[in-house]
Amino acid sequence: MNKRKLLSNIVLLTAALVWGFAFVFQEQAAQYVGTFTVNATRSLVATVALIPLILFTSKKSGRPILERTKTDRNLMIKSGVLCGTFLCLSSSLQQFGISIYPDDAAVSARSGFITALYVIVVPIIGVLFFKRKVNITVWISVFVAVAGLYLLCGTNGISGIYLGDVLVLCCAVSFSLQILCVDHFIDRVDSIKLSAIQFFTCGVESLILMFIFEDPTMSDIMLASKAILYLGIMSSGVGYTLQIIGQKYSDNPTVASILMSLESVFAALGGWLIMGKALSGVEIIGCVVMFFAIVLAQLPAKEKSKE
Repeated sequence: MNKRKLLSNIVLLTAALVWGFAFVFQEQAAQYVGTFTVNATRSLVATVALIPLILFTSKKSGRPILERTKTDRNLMIKSGVLCGTFLCLSSSLQQFGISIYPDDAAVSARSGFITALYVIVVPIIGVLFFKRKVNITVWISVFVAVAGLYLLCGTNGISGIYLGDVLVLCCAVSFSLQILCVDHFIDRVDSIKLSAIQFFTCGVESLILMFIFEDPTMSDIMLASKAILYLGIMSSGVGYTLQIIGQKYSDNPTVASILMSLESVFAALGGWLIMGKALSGVEIIGCVVMFFAIVLAQLPAKEKSKE
């Protein structure tokens, strides 16, 4: 594995770690404020957090903050708005799905497993709509990853279907489109600016929906402030920026989606560390299977480099 792909893997694994712990904070935030309030505040916090980074990188590289030509500026705005709209749809479906699960449901396990199904949706969409070729070893690794996710997150039972399950499944499809959208634009625009614009877009769209469908109070937002700050700065600002940077150095969105699906592993670890829920033997096996899938997914590229 070359340094470029190793860097991509490390960055995407870090994003998965940040997102995994976010499931705990999403549940906490849902206790105080509605879906669109959570997404609006976390996205706008992420936008603000990225502004100093944009200023620093622009100064360090000697490039202007705004793109030099009108064509480049339009492309930046177009890519950010499109990715941000998919992000708004995805995060809204996920947050709303999490918030309406019944009290006796294994929320983190079910939502974590179903969300991570984007690991199999990405190559399917790529094959059906973009005529992408996917190596058979990658396909095998996808199914191994899904099996690992089931062992990790589905052992508490997934026999009954809740409305939350359906919404989170739709979220997985939408996240797949967001991943492919990022993959389409990432080599043509600045990574950090793309991240900031997509969060600003998601924040504004969620803010509009918040005022239409919800009636948040400042006291409720303050009660959820710790969760919102983690979701905004870490999960959104850091996590999705790492996703964009990681995909920039990855030559395969399917492998990238498998790496990012490890958020389910870290969600289980987060539940154990923060909520005091220890991993069972089956869940540990699920972690091992997931890491095997990651290694297996790298084999096609490794073989190709030997030719």
